[in-house]
Parts: sequence; C-alpha cells; structure tokens
Amino acid sequence: MTSVFRPDCDYVDGVVEERNLGERDHSELQIAVAAYLYARRKEWGIHVYPEQRVQVSAARFRVPDVCVVAGARPEEQIFRTPPFICIEILSPDDRIARVQQRIDDYITFGVPNIWLLNPENHKAYRCTVEGMLEVKELRTANPEIVVPLDALFE
Repeated sequence: MTSVFRPDCDYVDGVVEERNLGERDHSELQIAVAAYLYARRKEWGIHVYPEQRVQVSAARFRVPDVCVVAGARPEEQIFRTPPFICIEILSPDDRIARVQQRIDDYITFGVPNIWLLNPENHKAYRCTVEGMLEVKELRTANPEIVVPLDALFE
C-alpha cells in the first residue's frame, strides 16, 4: 500500500487508484466536452477544468475527466466545494463497480450534475441517487446548460 499521490490518480482511503486513461477515443471525447463547455463559459457563467483534483471527503480525492464550476472562479487549488458538474468518460478497461464508486462519491459530496459518457457506443447518462438514466442531450438548470450529443460524438 502506498501513500504517494499523483495528480492523474484517485486517492481513496489511503490507497492510490490508477485511472484508466490514455486511449484515443477517451482523449478525443474529453477534449470535445471541455472545448464545447469552455467555448460557452462566459455565456453560461461557468469555469471548466479537465482533470481537476476534487476532495470529495476527508480521505478521498477524485479526478473527474472534466468538471465545471458555476459562478465565481474557485480560489482553491484542490476543490473542496462540490463542482456544478462532474463528467466521467468511460475507458474500455473501466469496471462498473469502480465507476459506480466514483459516482457515489460525487453524489455523497453534493455534486448536483454528474454525467457519464461512453465513447464506444456514443451514449450518455445522467447519474443520480436513483441510478443512471440514458439521455439524448446533457442538460442542467440554473444555469441552463444544454449539450447536444451530436456536438460531442462526431
């Protein structure tokens, strides 16, 4: 067991957990999501952060593929306040149990909008305490953000 924390890893209850990254489809979708949101940041009053460290509890740090903060630019270098949106992009090696743990951490932390994207089948899900719901567009309220899937999956 190691206690070394690398920014591209999650840190969960004293254990460094590798994240599944590095494949083209994942990278392309991550940049597409971040670019789409970033291009509209002033209109929507948001700040967009790819691979931003988020402390979801005293002993848990997650690194969402993309997260969004609404309102003022955060002062903290490691987010300790729930982002407005956390976005996870599946990789071929992801296992549902580990993805669900990440989603549960975001829910418990108080993230109001959690999106899960699958580059393999071009599907998107909104994740809540009720479960994962497949959606045809990604949407939030207050601020209203709408991201059509065809803008991401070209």
